Amino acid sequence: MALMTASSGSDRAVLLEAGHWFIRAAAKLVGVRRIGLIGSILTGKRHPKDIDFVVQVSDDLDLASLASLGRRLKGRLLSAGSGADVFLVNERGSYIGRTCRWVRCEAGVRASCPALHCGRRPHLCDDFAVVRLHDAVVSEPPVQVWPAVVRHVPVPPDVEQMLGDLAIPPNNRLKLAARGRSVAD
Repeated sequence: MALMTASSGSDRAVLLEAGHWFIRAAAKLVGVRRIGLIGSILTGKRHPKDIDFVVQVSDDLDLASLASLGRRLKGRLLSAGSGADVFLVNERGSYIGRTCRWVRCEAGVRASCPALHCGRRPHLCDDFAVVRLHDAVVSEPPVQVWPAVVRHVPVPPDVEQMLGDLAIPPNNRLKLAARGRSVAD
């Protein structure tokens, strides 16, 4: 079964398609240890406003590439009236903030930056006054999507479909398509 496309018009389909892209891209970054899916997309809510990820990163990871992917994800979804958040967790499992929304991330560049320590770690927005994740969500996201899919909660059928698609390596999907077979064959 192939993923629903953005052209199907469903808010959920648009979010899941963009989320699938983000997972595949972020998983390629050296220093990304784990990617989890959290939030209302995991419920039966018909019109979730966004898609949320928890990404565990190595302490020495340069966050520029991951922040760039986060901005691209948000850009893809903005045109559909939706959004995304990429929450970050360090190697010890502690919540450290979100990816920065600015391309140029330096202390003193943006007066409106909500980070408590803007620029201390480039592309990390430690805006704990705005949002803080519960320890349970950080240590065990409801659904881990990478490096292996692990479900800690029941998920809606469309999310299950995306998780199944993630289990198929991209090169195998191309081989199946070239043979005229669907991913579910």
